[in-house]
Amino acid sequence: MTAAFETKRDNFCISTDPARLDVDAMHGFLSRAYWSEGIPRETIARAIQNSLCFGLYDGSRQIGLARVITDKATFAYLCDVYVLEDYQGNGLGTWLMTVVFSHPELQNLRRFSLVTRDAHGLYEKFGFQRVAEPGRHMEIARPGIYRRHD
Repeated sequence: MTAAFETKRDNFCISTDPARLDVDAMHGFLSRAYWSEGIPRETIARAIQNSLCFGLYDGSRQIGLARVITDKATFAYLCDVYVLEDYQGNGLGTWLMTVVFSHPELQNLRRFSLVTRDAHGLYEKFGFQRVAEPGRHMEIARPGIYRRHD
């Protein structure tokens, strides 16, 4: 188990310490986000156990997240990135991504991917590009899967 990775800026902190993660706070946001609407709390709890999570905190309050699913050697998938609405527009999202990309276990990966509907500008700052050969990529997509479990 790797030691927690943490950095601070003013009253804000980004930490990979799983003990700091607030499942209720994450559920409060993710259950209404377009990509995970209706997600059960239990699903979030299971997902964070198997991911490298970067919690964003204002003091002790969790106000954001970036979750990375990775083997820490060749591949990573960035997901569940958010900053609460009241905190947006202050550069916290850019700082969060800077910290994610500085993490020692996420260096020299062959592929780092994500899916976004509307944040291309943020991710392009960090080198993400549209898929060069989309015809080679395949997926099983189940939009609305969480809403069906209500």
